[in-house]
Amino acid sequence: MTRHPLKTFVAAACALAFSGLASAQQSVEVLHWWTSGGEAAALNVLKGNLEKQGVKWNDMPVAGGGGEAAMTAVRARVTAGNPPTAVQLLGFDIQDWAKQGVLADLNAVAAKEGWDKVVPGALQAFSKYDGKWIAAPVNVHSTNWVWANKSVLDKAGVTTMPTSFDEFIAAAEKVQKAGFVALAHGGQPWQDATLFDSVVLSTGGIDFYKKVFIQKDKAALGSPTMLKAFDRMGQLRKLVDKDFSNRDWNLASAMVISGKAGFQMMGDWAKGEFVAAKKKPGVDFICMRFPGTQGMVSFNSDQFAMFKVGGDKAAAQAKMASAVMDPAFQSAFNVVKGSVPARTDVSDAAFDDCGKKGIKDLAEASGKGALVGSMAHGHAVPAGIKNAFYDVITRHFNGQIDSKAAVKEMVAAVDN
Repeated sequence: MTRHPLKTFVAAACALAFSGLASAQQSVEVLHWWTSGGEAAALNVLKGNLEKQGVKWNDMPVAGGGGEAAMTAVRARVTAGNPPTAVQLLGFDIQDWAKQGVLADLNAVAAKEGWDKVVPGALQAFSKYDGKWIAAPVNVHSTNWVWANKSVLDKAGVTTMPTSFDEFIAAAEKVQKAGFVALAHGGQPWQDATLFDSVVLSTGGIDFYKKVFIQKDKAALGSPTMLKAFDRMGQLRKLVDKDFSNRDWNLASAMVISGKAGFQMMGDWAKGEFVAAKKKPGVDFICMRFPGTQGMVSFNSDQFAMFKVGGDKAAAQAKMASAVMDPAFQSAFNVVKGSVPARTDVSDAAFDDCGKKGIKDLAEASGKGALVGSMAHGHAVPAGIKNAFYDVITRHFNGQIDSKAAVKEMVAAVDN
């Protein structure tokens, strides 16, 4: 029997429309700022995993980091009732969106895959809101690292790695006397605060850090321990070169890589600079915890917050959340990124020595309550207080206020 041409056309059109609907149902729109070569390559693993499941990835990359322009775009989309499927967010930003009631409930996929058992509790504080999973963590960056040029240390006669703050100062002074820059540093508020995070951890220990930056305890903020931390920042200030103001962090890393400087205190994203320069851990450079913070980890974590989307998009969104938490992706992405997986059951086989140490340190710190959000990187206090702290720390580091004045201003800052 011959089909009527019009009926054939209508059937084909319907099939095409249904096909278009099906593909629309299986797509995700993702806003992120991972645009460097290595990061983009790592994200391709996630894209590939989803494409195998029939989910199309619509990219919304924002070069230069997740700045105000990116958040403005997200706000406009949410207000219009058409949010992206997922947005890369950090720390308190996730909670702020959750309070507005615009994030999706991921409890079903989280329960099915046992996220509660494998994601450290300190991360879950940002991944969950009101008992519900609302974001899938991609990684854990830790911020209390020191990176050192092995050749420079050898030339300066530093034969053993410092394990206390005083030992670090002694080693750095040797480097300085040998004609090198002791501490490569960029004079930007967030970099000054990154130093301060580690100095506070080293000076007061984990409980003091929690009192100061998590609980915002005014007695701790105004204590002799805090005064000592600022005095120690003054010691570090004497170790930087005269041209440190407003230097980007990667240029400070380059000073260590090239043999101009001995040490840099920076988060583990700095490792990517060393690896890109074909330097090997243990051979060309050394990675160690900031002296006095062994056994403790201060962190920040990139997460994909999932926004409430229509039922036609929810299935693809759940697949994306699952793909983000897949151990193979967590390994592939973090090997490139310099960070470590956001779940504690991922094998360290693909990681270099610094990565293996990072994974081990994270598991140990999480197990004994010594994993804490970095104040400098938005995981300890809300943005208003963080920025007030930044101001105090940077003015002190630049010699505009003394340690006693800085302590008083830190106490006042928590009222902001």
